[in-house]
Amino acid sequence: MFATIELRNPLVAVVLFAFFGSALPFPVWAQNAGPPESTTWNSLKGDVFEQKSIEAANGIVTIDAPKRAEDAAIVPVDLHFKTDAASGRIKAVTLIVDENPSPVAAVFKFGPDAGVTHLATRLRVNAYSYVRAIAETEDGKLHMTETYVKASGGCSAPAMKNTDEALANLGKMKLRVFPAKTTGLASMTRATEMQLMIRHPNNSGLQMDQVTRYYIPAHFIQGLTVSQGDRLIMSMEGGISISEDPNFRFEFDAKPGEDIKVEAADTEGKKFRDEWPLESSGLQESKPRI
Repeated sequence: MFATIELRNPLVAVVLFAFFGSALPFPVWAQNAGPPESTTWNSLKGDVFEQKSIEAANGIVTIDAPKRAEDAAIVPVDLHFKTDAASGRIKAVTLIVDENPSPVAAVFKFGPDAGVTHLATRLRVNAYSYVRAIAETEDGKLHMTETYVKASGGCSAPAMKNTDEALANLGKMKLRVFPAKTTGLASMTRATEMQLMIRHPNNSGLQMDQVTRYYIPAHFIQGLTVSQGDRLIMSMEGGISISEDPNFRFEFDAKPGEDIKVEAADTEGKKFRDEWPLESSGLQESKPRI
């Protein structure tokens, strides 16, 4: 049986795979020493990056994720970037989960002077799969690193919250600002870490309503922009592989005295925005401005 879903975001419609056929929880190789080579990636990379050459990361970007996920619907992924003069500035990174029905999880783009060195989020992983981070440096070169995650069923896992609760809190944001520990450029202060949380079901289109037994339509955050004043920190174009209640933790070069602004949009055309003063460390919660 094959499942197909129609998504309005062209990013996540790059490739659709046979969902039920690819979700075997216990592959034959599981007793072997290591994961198999990914034939999926060989057919996928041309669709995403055309004929561009992809080099090994060589430390320019690193990825960390659990080898065996506790919850396939909430798999933490940590990326760290090297931004020295030799490697050059990283202007974008693409997150890919090879065996997901829509493999491109998200594309993040960074502002020219944002100085982002760390980014963490949570993904759905539908079957035992390589998770890849492909960084693009300012010279246009691509650099890839990957890790293998043993998880299954993440894209079809039931929602953690009921529908009424999810809709009542749709777009509500929280921002946690962690105290600065180091000093950056003369006009900036390193904000050690910042964590953005957005309440949204991020329905994948593969989840079943437990009462009606119908599939819940895809409904997810497809666009996100984080800025400080008029300066872009990062933007995201996302798909169904980002987990429910999207969560992003990142480190960047912050300017003192300028507010953090967040704007998000979902696949149903709803837009959410808010802003917070950077000086206020700790957790800040707000109601969404739609």
